[in-house]
Amino acid sequence: MTAIDEITYESTSRFAQVRDDLRLHYHEAGVGNDTTIVLLHGGGPGASSWSNFAKNIPVLAQRFHVLAVDQPGYGRSDKPTEHPQYFVHSASALKDLLDTLGITDRVHLLGNSLGGGAAVRFALDYPERAGRLVLMGPGGLSVNLFAPDPTEGVKNLGRFSYEPTRENLEAFLRIMVFDQSLITPELVEERFASASTPESLAAAKAMGKSFSSAEFEKGMLWRDAYKLRQRVLLIWGREDRVNPLDGALVALKMIPRAQLHVFGGCGHWAQLEKFDEFNRLTVDFLTDGVE
Repeated sequence: MTAIDEITYESTSRFAQVRDDLRLHYHEAGVGNDTTIVLLHGGGPGASSWSNFAKNIPVLAQRFHVLAVDQPGYGRSDKPTEHPQYFVHSASALKDLLDTLGITDRVHLLGNSLGGGAAVRFALDYPERAGRLVLMGPGGLSVNLFAPDPTEGVKNLGRFSYEPTRENLEAFLRIMVFDQSLITPELVEERFASASTPESLAAAKAMGKSFSSAEFEKGMLWRDAYKLRQRVLLIWGREDRVNPLDGALVALKMIPRAQLHVFGGCGHWAQLEKFDEFNRLTVDFLTDGVE
C-alpha cells in the first residue's frame, strides 16, 4: 500500500489502451487493498480526476484501491468527438478500462456532477459490476423542481464554450464553490491551460451536443433511478448553484436504498469544501457492513 506522502501526480499517473481508438489516463493508489473505488470527475472546463480529487485520493487510498479516471474528453485521456450520449460513452469506457486491468469484482463509484451521471449510467448498464454509489450533485439524476433551468452554473458553462476566455472560466469556477478563497489565480491558470486547447474545446462541444442527440433519453437518469439496487449516498451542497438542492428530491424518492446528506456553506465541490467531513462520510458509508 502506498504511503500518503508518496502519492503524487507522477507516482500515480497511468495510461491504458482500452480500445483501438481510445486511451484513458487515470491515477492509481492503494494498490493491494481489497476493494476498488472509481472516482469520476465533473465536466467543467479543464476538469480532470486530479483537479477534482487530488486531496481525496491519499485519504481514500488508506482503505481502498483507488482508480481516479480522466473521463474521455478530459485530462490526458483521448478526446474523441464522435461518440454516443456522453454518460453511455463514459460508462462503456470505464467498463473497458476495468476489463483491461483485469478487475472483475464489483467496484464502488464516487462521482461528482458529470461523473455522478456516468457512475449511475455504469450502474444501470453494468449492474453486476457496480457496488455502492456516492454521488455529489450528480448530473442527469437531479431534477430541479423549483430552481430555474438552465442554472447559473450551466449558463456560465455555456458562456465559456461560446467564448473560452480566462474571465469566463473564472466566472464558471466561482459558481462552483461557496468559499471563494478556493478559486486561486493558480487554479484558474491551470484549468484554463487544459480547457482552451483545440482538442479540449472540440471534445467539450461534442459532449454537450450528445445530450441533445437521438439518444438524449439515456441522459435522463432519473427515469431509471428506481432500477438501482445498491445503496446510494447522495451528497449535496446547500448552496450548489450548478445542480441545486431541490434537484435531489426526485432521486431521493425514486432510488430504493438512497440516503441524502446536505452540507451547509457548501457549493458544488463538496469533496473540497467539506474535505474532512466528506472523507469520513464516504469511508463510513462504503465500509458499513450492512447490505
